[in-house]
Amino acid sequence: MHFDENEPEAVREQRFADERARRRALRNSGWIDLWGAHVGVTVVIIALVLLAWLDKLVALGIVGGIFLLWFAIAIIWVHVDGGRGRNAFRRAYSATFGWGDGF
Repeated sequence: MHFDENEPEAVREQRFADERARRRALRNSGWIDLWGAHVGVTVVIIALVLLAWLDKLVALGIVGGIFLLWFAIAIIWVHVDGGRGRNAFRRAYSATFGWGDGF
């Protein structure tokens, strides 16, 4: 967003609101690539299975709880942002596990 200090505040706020609305509409209408999220959730599942296999139950609870909390916060954030239904779930899933694109 471009900032012009000579612009009246009301005009600037309206322009920023229009830009936020445009970005929200674009974000909600676009297709989300989930390949990285699928890779990320697979890595997490493998890590959780390994922790369970090695009887590291405290670490299993901590790691599983962190990802559960992360997903819950993401789904709340998406819901507050106006996302509903399948698109909201996909955005939260991608926000939680999308780091798998780095593999």
